[in-house]
Amino acid sequence: MNKGKCMMAQAVPASWRTALEPVLASAEARGLADFLRAEEAVGRTIYPPKGARLRALDLTPLDEVKVVILGQDPYHGPGQAHGLCFSVPPGVRKPPSLVNVFKELHADLGITPPEHGNLEGWAAQGVLLLNTVLTVEAGKPGSHQGQGWEAITDAVVAAVAARAGPCVFILWGSHAQKKARAIAGLVNGPHLLLQSAHPSPLSAYRGFFGSRPFSQTNAFLQSQGRGAIDWRL
Repeated sequence: MNKGKCMMAQAVPASWRTALEPVLASAEARGLADFLRAEEAVGRTIYPPKGARLRALDLTPLDEVKVVILGQDPYHGPGQAHGLCFSVPPGVRKPPSLVNVFKELHADLGITPPEHGNLEGWAAQGVLLLNTVLTVEAGKPGSHQGQGWEAITDAVVAAVAARAGPCVFILWGSHAQKKARAIAGLVNGPHLLLQSAHPSPLSAYRGFFGSRPFSQTNAFLQSQGRGAIDWRL
């Protein structure tokens, strides 16, 4: 077995492994493993650190996914990225995009923004917090695009879309919206697709604010008998 494929497969949580086995054997996955190894060998700092790169899959097993929130790539500053899109560990200052997510949450559902920016409470309820690319070089946003992560996250999204259980897909920004193709081609059951601008300060006023994704998600889940998400943190 190729060493790169083997290492990647071992890192994938058991609940996702069967669904992702084909992509883990692909040239894209082998190339990604080689790329990350080479970057680390020359001393480049990569976020999030090893052990946290697939944390979204760790915290939200495939059979428990009710909502998928898709972002772009991880935060590129020290201590920020911990494997969940838009989330930061406790004690880390909330980035501007997350501040805007909480503003929309307040406008949509009246929920007071929390003091912290840790979204693990959402993940525990079946909200898969996934970026389209799962690593980044320190200080260089977008630096790991096109290295193979997209094939893996396409497979993650497709695995959720192929299930019979209803799910909500929330795609924020153009990079996330490219995943709509993976969803549309493999729908097996009633899913809801919500697309809007990214919550970044550069684009939030172009359609993110006022999009009401949280109330729409809960209304759909309740209509399908799945139970609402408690968006309070």
